Amino acid sequence: MEKPPNSFLIKKAIAAESELSPRETDINDLQSYLKKLYPLSVDKKLIRLGPLGDGGYLLPDDLTGIQACFSPGIGFSSEFEKDCAERGMHVFLADKSVNGPISEHELFHFTKKYIGVGSDDDFLTLDDWVQSSLPGTNTDLLLQMDIEGYEYEVFQSASESLMRRFRIIVAEFHELNQLWNHSFFKVAADVFDKILRTHACVHIHPNNHAGIIRRNSLDIPQVMEFSFLRKDRIENSSYQKIFPNPLDYDNNPFTASVVLPGCWHKGNECEPEKRLNPSDFIT
Repeated sequence: MEKPPNSFLIKKAIAAESELSPRETDINDLQSYLKKLYPLSVDKKLIRLGPLGDGGYLLPDDLTGIQACFSPGIGFSSEFEKDCAERGMHVFLADKSVNGPISEHELFHFTKKYIGVGSDDDFLTLDDWVQSSLPGTNTDLLLQMDIEGYEYEVFQSASESLMRRFRIIVAEFHELNQLWNHSFFKVAADVFDKILRTHACVHIHPNNHAGIIRRNSLDIPQVMEFSFLRKDRIENSSYQKIFPNPLDYDNNPFTASVVLPGCWHKGNECEPEKRLNPSDFIT
């Protein structure tokens, strides 16, 4: 997917503010915030839809009754969307930069527009897209979004009522290394807070196309895929303990694997590396 030609409003505001008064995010504020995103293990197992690589995602096995998947941004694979369609969902795709999805399915519906903060000849808001695609409905939906950094403003502009309709949200968040920029941190925190009001994080997978930035003892992957489940679908939960998940696969098989750093999950937060003794191997 190419980036849309309009101005990236959030990014421009952050850059302007940073030039005038650069400020680094306080490490304690960042550490405290990451704890809000610790992935939970819930009473619905994780499954993988899509390919065993880039374009495949882990999400909770709670798909029965979801009417449609909305998937802005078309990449090199439509296997995730096809898996949703094979489960009976209508799949709505949108991207101005292409003429259609990579593959076809009778339940695919394509709109040649970008998803953004306003609606015009080139853009649709997320609310307008859903309303025009499924007028007069209030059913549960699935959102899968990879729009190259524009996810922040799209989430900011989405209505609370629409956010509650998404039973599951799978989104790739970009430029997370900018969390050290206090202006960006405030924007990202507002977006994640908006999601976390109604949803819980159930999985995080670093995209190994991009590396990890280590700063002030914290490791921040630059791009990560997040999976969220609406809280009313959760009866019991605890913190995830196993990273990576056995169903995780590298996005890029030709670069080094990236494991979710300990500061992003409860599994081994601040625990020293376990060193095995020879006696550990004796049976």
